[in-house]
Amino acid sequence: MRIVRFASPQGMSFGVLDGDGQVAQIEGHPFGQISFTGTRFAQADIRLLSPILPSKVVCIGKNYAEHVKEMNTGEAPKEPLLFLKPSTSVIGPGDAIRIPPGSTNVHHEVELAVVIGARGARNVTPEQALGSVFGYTIGNDVTERDMQAGDGQWTRAKGFDSFCPLGPWIETDLSGIGLDATDLEVTCDVDGERRQSGRTSQLLFGVPTLISHISQVMTLLPGDVVLTGTPSGVGPIRPGQTVSCSIQGLGTLTNSVSAADAVSTAGGAR
Repeated sequence: MRIVRFASPQGMSFGVLDGDGQVAQIEGHPFGQISFTGTRFAQADIRLLSPILPSKVVCIGKNYAEHVKEMNTGEAPKEPLLFLKPSTSVIGPGDAIRIPPGSTNVHHEVELAVVIGARGARNVTPEQALGSVFGYTIGNDVTERDMQAGDGQWTRAKGFDSFCPLGPWIETDLSGIGLDATDLEVTCDVDGERRQSGRTSQLLFGVPTLISHISQVMTLLPGDVVLTGTPSGVGPIRPGQTVSCSIQGLGTLTNSVSAADAVSTAGGAR
């Protein structure tokens, strides 16, 4: 089932996207028993937003061996390396990634994103962890590299408004389309040029380990997002370009790139 969050003339709603491009509106949020309102929209008549607004986005650094090598920052971590992106960094498909004033070294990072379900996760074991998963979507862990190197910690470099595109929807049942999260192709194209290509089977720490590890530190609430790490091939993006992040079975998340002063400072649609 593909869960979307969308804007229509009637306001913001959650819905289920079917194979014919129709969105069936649901009551309230998508966690728990889904109840349909009976209203349907053609996808062309609505605007997709980020499929969820998490209370926090928990990210994993250096989780692909080849990415560790390309960053030239020493050995791979012995346990998952955690950092956070604020909820205000989240934008949806089609929204603009905004380059901070004076910055010339902002990079794309395509990642498998895990959305936590209704039960949340607190002190769960790896064996219990998948029971906390609502579904999967695509994330782009946009990063300002000069600030990342200069600050010695990553909050500013990773936390700008618009630095966490998510979408286009949440797939709640990969097995239903003959896939599972352990071996999905992950790619990123910039203006049609392939920059990143990897598979989730190359993750140093898999999804159950990540959720368990995070849950020993902080409670994961329903709707929270875990970004699982990026394969090698990260590189700079600049205003005027288009970034397309794709994951097998999950579709493609596409965002334009603009200068910060080219977009209203009132915040994106998210």
